Amino acid sequence: MINRRHFLGLGTVAALALVTGCTGGAGSEDTGTTGDFSGEVKGSITVLTNRTDLVDTKFKEYVAAFEAKFPGTKVTFEGVTNYDNDVTTQLSGGAYGDVLLIPSTVALDQYGQFFEPLGTDAELKAKYRFTSPATYQGKVYGLSLGGIAKGFVVNKRIWAQAGVTAPPKTPEEFLAGLAAVAKTGAVPYYTNYKDAWPLGEWNSQRAVLADPAINDKFPADASPWQPGKIAYLADGLLYDVVNRKLSEKDPLTTNWEGSKPMLATGKTAAMLLGSWAVPQIQEAAKAAGANPDDIGLWPFPYQTGGKFHAAIDGDKMAAVSKNSKNKATAKAFLDWFVNDSGFATDQQAIPPAISQPLPAALQAFTGTGVELLEVPAAVTNSGKEDEIIKESEIDLKGEIYRQKLIDTARGAAKGDKDSYFAELNKRWGAAQSQVMK
Repeated sequence: MINRRHFLGLGTVAALALVTGCTGGAGSEDTGTTGDFSGEVKGSITVLTNRTDLVDTKFKEYVAAFEAKFPGTKVTFEGVTNYDNDVTTQLSGGAYGDVLLIPSTVALDQYGQFFEPLGTDAELKAKYRFTSPATYQGKVYGLSLGGIAKGFVVNKRIWAQAGVTAPPKTPEEFLAGLAAVAKTGAVPYYTNYKDAWPLGEWNSQRAVLADPAINDKFPADASPWQPGKIAYLADGLLYDVVNRKLSEKDPLTTNWEGSKPMLATGKTAAMLLGSWAVPQIQEAAKAAGANPDDIGLWPFPYQTGGKFHAAIDGDKMAAVSKNSKNKATAKAFLDWFVNDSGFATDQQAIPPAISQPLPAALQAFTGTGVELLEVPAAVTNSGKEDEIIKESEIDLKGEIYRQKLIDTARGAAKGDKDSYFAELNKRWGAAQSQVMK
């Protein structure tokens, strides 16, 4: 199964939890702004990856290209299925390859124990996107291997049959468009309720407000589910889609793998996922004999200052192991993979190197008038949102409370939009007052 979890790594790239029991295998804390990568680029290195599906296919091509450019080198990719858990265990033992994706279990303030600093924030953010999540005290410890944009993956052919040929600009326009799609016989929107993880995408729409301070403001707000605020805007649209019967009839039987050919062939018309899913749905279209060009990416239906905005972010960050015995070759490989391998292009991802062009799907996306924004992480209130999530037991970045939202919207749970949002505000506000006091 190739989904968001297999692209480069599912979930936030910022570390959320401390690694327990790992300090025994860690190196000493670094003192310089850049690791010691001196020496000749030769010899063997091991690269840990969660892309087990590519180890014996595409990655072999990358290895051959790198070894041809740097004679005397040997690169071995080691696929790790249960990546975060297994590599966290390897960190504790000290043997965790030469180049690796940073597990989400490692707290940001521990990066210096396990990974070599690649340079300063000022230096690297001028060359690369998505460096912020791997930056601590002015040093960058990892580079993203590619990025994605947030938005709805749509079957443009079905929307066109419904008379909609351009992205709706407001939630009401979007709902009206879905109602028109319903008349074609297609399922207008597919929630993926049962697999659940796609519901987390509804939390990734903050860029639509075009407010660079939104991630600091959000935890400072005691009642984010009020009209005009982002939680109300996003979750309110999901509620209305389901409440107006514009989604699948029985969300308890949804299936992620099955949803891809459904969207690819026009049996359903839209899913909120992001640009990472476009090539997967296009491949499903090819397999079904449908036209992959039917599949596109549309922005969230909301404009600020007369313009659409969409968040872009990087996925897992790749780093050089502090315990590597061949840091010169490890650093050379990381630089080459990010800049010259073509991996991001092959995955239709946003290249981390600012100088490189967007992939075709993203060029079409920006062609709809979307401004792509890399929303800064919280600074003043760094970590506060996660504390409120834990205290309130509202899994803002997950799916449980949104499953209840869908159940409420379809009449399978008591209440309505106003009562459910009032409950969320009450719980969030109580937790927020404790965390922010």
